Amino acid sequence: MEAHPYPAEPADSPWLESLPVQPLLTSEFDADPGAVYGRLRRQYGPVAPVGLMGVPVWLVLDYREVLEVLRNESQWRRDIRYWRARAEGRLPHDWPLLAGYEVRQTMFMDEEEHRAARGTLHSALRPFQEARSPQGWELRAAVAGYADELVGVLAAESGTAGFADLGAQYTRPLLLMVTTKLFGCPVELGDELVMDLWRMLDGGPDAGPATGRALAAMTRLAAHRRARPGDDLTSYMLLTDPKLTDEQLGRELFMNAVYLNDITGNMVMNTLLEVLRGNATVRRSLSAGQLGETVNRAALANPPVANMCFRFAARDVRLGNFRVRAGDAVSPSAAAAHQDLLAIGASPMVGSAVSTRAHLGWGAGPHQCPSAARELGGLIVATAVGRVFEHFGRAELTLPPDQLPWRAGPVVRGLKVLPVRYELSGPPPSVPRPREAAAPEAATDTNARGLLAALRRLMFGGKKAT
Repeated sequence: MEAHPYPAEPADSPWLESLPVQPLLTSEFDADPGAVYGRLRRQYGPVAPVGLMGVPVWLVLDYREVLEVLRNESQWRRDIRYWRARAEGRLPHDWPLLAGYEVRQTMFMDEEEHRAARGTLHSALRPFQEARSPQGWELRAAVAGYADELVGVLAAESGTAGFADLGAQYTRPLLLMVTTKLFGCPVELGDELVMDLWRMLDGGPDAGPATGRALAAMTRLAAHRRARPGDDLTSYMLLTDPKLTDEQLGRELFMNAVYLNDITGNMVMNTLLEVLRGNATVRRSLSAGQLGETVNRAALANPPVANMCFRFAARDVRLGNFRVRAGDAVSPSAAAAHQDLLAIGASPMVGSAVSTRAHLGWGAGPHQCPSAARELGGLIVATAVGRVFEHFGRAELTLPPDQLPWRAGPVVRGLKVLPVRYELSGPPPSVPRPREAAAPEAATDTNARGLLAALRRLMFGGKKAT
């Protein structure tokens, strides 16, 4: 792409940089983001200028405007080279979110380049999407088996009744096990991956090094599978597009690891939370055995991505009560848009099955998750949630919902822990015996107990979670 020509600013509208923007990531936002969205909406309307870690951006709050930004690819670009502040060198050199945006992969491409890369992923995922294919059947069986194994490990450690953290002891290891299986990666590539993805998404001081480590791990995996193809997503992506270099494939695997571990993991945790905190509509769907609807209703109440990745205005345009200039960064807020939808919704449509599918948990428009990825993600979430309530006869939060600790970040709003008191409804699932030293390829079927121990070392500095 050639350097983008930026026209002069409109005479009838202030520059984003000239507005007195309010910092978004405050203690108030950590405690109650919905209140912050509501205050911004009352003050500015559907679109508000905010400061994001020292950088001014437009935050899109209302559902209609969010859909407009997500769907209109010709006006709202994903390619970071459209960002005026970056092109003019006005971003802080150590801005913690920049490392993730600089990774050149499908998520940050536009039009034909984006469609081609997306088509490669969709084709590579197709064998795993088909429930009747050997790959699809095996993956579905593996997800259910891993969930049962983790419940079995929990019972072996804490008994048939006790206390557990459904984040550290269930959801995060489950998604890492699924990633290891689907990507065909040796265990040693996966142990610290989830923590580095957190560091990147949450914009901490070590976001840059964390991004580099995750990319390096995925690039090594691409080279490994090029030399030793297997029955996995990595090998199928190489089969679909043999021209992919190890670095290009590593970037695509990196993006999918983010979606699979953090975004899908948040959807599992948020769905469990909505059930446990007593969300009546979510509980009714679960009681009726409608796991897909349970997930949809939970995503509407608590989406896994609060504020979506930036879009950049290709041309000057009116949005909400402001004129957005070409090159301005815009962040569509799924959480605020859902808040708006539910407020409108005091209409009967919001309670209907059709309206629950209006959630933005998987995105919308040309850059929404490909259908194969959405179906697989939905399957993983439904299986993970269903297995918990199949095995647990009783489960309740051990902290009030308003005291649960959340990760403070500009993109996701994810729980740090999900502490529960539980009782199993029957005999615990059996736990496979620890495997003997295995050949590298055999290690791709991760043992839950070993992975759980590795995660605890990373997350608690070698101390056992309490």
